[in-house]
Amino acid sequence: MSTFLFATLDAGGNVPPALLIGGELMRQGHSVRFIGHPAQASTIETTGAAFIPYRSAAPMTPTVERPALRDIAMMLSVFTDPGIARDLISEARRDPPDLLVIDCLLLGALGAADREGLPYVSLVHSFYAFLDGPFRRNPISVMARLKGVGPRQVTRGAELVLVCADPALDPAADDDDAGRVVWAGAALDVAGPAVRPEHPHVLVSLSTTAFAGQPAVLQRILDAVADLPVDATVTTGPAIDPDRLTAPPNVVVHRYVPHTELMPHCSAVVGHGGHATTMRALAHGLPMLILPMHPMLDQPMIGKIVQEAGAGLTLSRKSSGAQIADALMTILATESYGAAAAVIGDRLRAAEGARRGAQLLEEAAHRSAA
Repeated sequence: MSTFLFATLDAGGNVPPALLIGGELMRQGHSVRFIGHPAQASTIETTGAAFIPYRSAAPMTPTVERPALRDIAMMLSVFTDPGIARDLISEARRDPPDLLVIDCLLLGALGAADREGLPYVSLVHSFYAFLDGPFRRNPISVMARLKGVGPRQVTRGAELVLVCADPALDPAADDDDAGRVVWAGAALDVAGPAVRPEHPHVLVSLSTTAFAGQPAVLQRILDAVADLPVDATVTTGPAIDPDRLTAPPNVVVHRYVPHTELMPHCSAVVGHGGHATTMRALAHGLPMLILPMHPMLDQPMIGKIVQEAGAGLTLSRKSSGAQIADALMTILATESYGAAAAVIGDRLRAAEGARRGAQLLEEAAHRSAA
């Protein structure tokens, strides 16, 4: 059996794919431990994996809203954090794993593993077309490249770039990278499609990370739903206090309810275009209305891809309540959106992305040990 050390960060949707793949590895008898931000301890330990907190990491406060420039500065600080890199290398030296599995956003840690000559994999939790496209060209990556830890620089020595995304949706899946970039499929724990209720029920969930203006967007969605013939459940996550919102009678607001409990009984999902939530909704066969919250992240690309696949619509975050209401009713009233989402859902579930991801990591660990 092999030993795996996952390096992660407290950024929301990046965590579930790593946990699901780690869980599959443990079920196969492998040893799995995670190193991450202290706030992640309980989430990771509930899976049965060992957890080591970063001790030298710069502060990360993903649930605190901040101006755009400070937001960019925070992301650059975390993604290239030398403290995270030092802690990872220290843990790898203390108890050497057969393979390091490093979140693709931890550019500094990836670069450190490369310099140390350790066997490592970059774990991509969204479309590779974003990571190797808009992300590589945005200000964060440009500044990281000047530090010697640009996205391509830090994966040159990787055993594998493991993409936890559906290759049929990822525009980059046809690119030739000499087999080094491999698609496992979206890592999900969805057993079957949703059973849509007779009276439409909509799940509304924006990011667990705080983005500027997010409470106002969420309130506009609530106002849009107020006069529609639907019921809705809203999950605000840690970034927004439910008391800041005014909910109409047909809406219930919670800070947190697992989406695994809600989506099987929904008709559609209104989201921000985060890869994890979007793929979970589509895996349930649910059409989507997407309002991207951050122009520099993967959300606009994901919204565009979902719309082009016919499984939903995408609106600007600045859309009016009337525009949101019209789009949502169009999705609910037009059978083609649900049909397209159902086809994608069947494919996502059949791919068993978490199991395939674990298998690819097993193979990479064996190669590195040979």
